[in-house]
Amino acid sequence: MVKISEFQIKDVVNVADGKRLGNIGDIEINLTTGKIEAVIISGNGRVLGFFGKDEEIVIPWRNILKIGQDVILVRYNGSNELIGAQPED
Repeated sequence: MVKISEFQIKDVVNVADGKRLGNIGDIEINLTTGKIEAVIISGNGRVLGFFGKDEEIVIPWRNILKIGQDVILVRYNGSNELIGAQPED
């Protein structure tokens, strides 16, 4: 068993490129099944909350490959799991 507070302090790393994506800020739970559907990584593009984009990365539970003691390894392709991004004009 893992507590949410322990889950949130682990670094989330993309196995595709080894890049640290951030930390889990929230989770999506299916209320019918009681299962976790996805984890949400809060955007860290802002400086003191002022500059840059504040994007969230949504990682479906099926894309979590391994939960280790310090790190969560995920498969993230950088496109369909990204919410909050504004389309380019």
